[in-house]
Amino acid sequence: MSEHHNISRRAGIFGFYTLISRILGLVRDSVIAYFFGTKAAADAFYVAFRIPNLLRRLLAEGSLTMAFVPVFTEYLRQSREEGKRVADIVFTYLSILLTVLTLCGILFAPQIVKIIAYGFEGSPEKFELTVYLTRIMFPYIFLVSLMALAMGVLNTLKIFGAPAASPILLNLGIIAGAAVFSRWTGQPTAGLALGVIIGGVLQLALQIPWLAREGMLPKFNFNYHHPGLKRIGLIMIPSVYGGAVYQINVLVITLLASFLPSGSISYLWYADRVNEFPLGLFAVAIATASLPTLSDHAADKNHEAFKETLNYSLRIAWTESIPAMFGLLLFAEPIVRLLFQRGVFSAESTAGTVGALRMFAIGIPFITGVRNIVPAFYAMKDAKTPVYIATVALFVNAGLSFILMGPLLHRGLALSMAIASAVNFVLLAFAFRRKMGLFGGRKVAKSAARSVLASPGIVAVYIISRHVLGLFGSEVHGLILGLQLFGVIIAAILVYLLLLSLVAKEEFGHFKSLVVRKLA
Repeated sequence: MSEHHNISRRAGIFGFYTLISRILGLVRDSVIAYFFGTKAAADAFYVAFRIPNLLRRLLAEGSLTMAFVPVFTEYLRQSREEGKRVADIVFTYLSILLTVLTLCGILFAPQIVKIIAYGFEGSPEKFELTVYLTRIMFPYIFLVSLMALAMGVLNTLKIFGAPAASPILLNLGIIAGAAVFSRWTGQPTAGLALGVIIGGVLQLALQIPWLAREGMLPKFNFNYHHPGLKRIGLIMIPSVYGGAVYQINVLVITLLASFLPSGSISYLWYADRVNEFPLGLFAVAIATASLPTLSDHAADKNHEAFKETLNYSLRIAWTESIPAMFGLLLFAEPIVRLLFQRGVFSAESTAGTVGALRMFAIGIPFITGVRNIVPAFYAMKDAKTPVYIATVALFVNAGLSFILMGPLLHRGLALSMAIASAVNFVLLAFAFRRKMGLFGGRKVAKSAARSVLASPGIVAVYIISRHVLGLFGSEVHGLILGLQLFGVIIAAILVYLLLLSLVAKEEFGHFKSLVVRKLA
């Protein structure tokens, strides 16, 4: 039980900084929306930023951390010096790989953009701008991947604050790019791209004092014969694909959206940004906090504790993510209007973004489940199973996208991702049970059902606020809309917690523990 408290404490720390980061991220997107809206220049920036962002998820958060932490944990248990040696070797060869990758990305930017957004070829000006921005931002993958390695080292040492706070600096860099640097450049979106690079530098720099304090500041070590390097590589190579299927699916819908009416990519981008708020706050925070514990249990071959940790992570994650799904489904329109509808971001832009956001929101519990169960496979040094299942989910997403984009346009692309995430999670859960035996799946299902039972309270609060009290009217904007939305969301959370305390006392206790630790 103490390990569960430790996971809650770490998730609280990570969740707190993630909350600040996500709020700043929404401020960032609001600033970008004010200056650029959903016009062609915005589409070009978002496609260009998706490329290093995708590689960040593939090489950094998606695979490097999950491949590195379990192996690093084993060597760190042998001795501090051996753990440091493994970290140095990984740093050396990762730096070489990233340098080559960055140079190739800059050189072959036109070909990459053609793959990512083939539909842009019909608009030469938009295509050239996207290539230009891609070349500016591609070095971000170098910076953020080294930051991810530092995060893996610090998280294994049970230090979560600095890694969790680093996205705050990226958001500040992009905000400065939109509000300041864009005025200094001939092409305003180039200022945005410059802000991404500055943010990446700040992210990496934040980790240095913590690494130095722990005696883990990396140095070059070219010992490629070390078995730890090979073990990390064998896990990382397949997990580059398997661990980031969600982002690959985003890539698929970006490609297809480039054939839809102008603004479709921006609708999906803004909707995904709002959708990532609860995912980062709940799914990523809990998965990040539980991975070191899962790795410890795997190293000790304590299978029962391993399964119980996964069970706990899924239950506490769903207790938070299920009401988040209901909240976004109901409050999507006033949220998008509050965050983005100003400047050149019109009511039409709001309607397009809301449609995509509601479809994305359906997948929140399943994406949360995937992000918590995939690290369990990597902690067991099994990268193949998530790869096989991710392939199935990828084909499901691609097939449904082709079918649904006709009648539903960009909304169909978002819905296909939600369905593919559900398929991905269900298959992963069955695969884990077959590999490790029963892990309390019924307990997880009952916990999720109780959260669903408590969620109609959110619906009731929405109906009363919108249709009885007449809040969130189209004429309401700015501070008044923000106060209305804030008050109603707080009321919805309190009603949900009240009902949860009645129908799911254990889940309410876990949720309360997590919130108390975040506040502390």
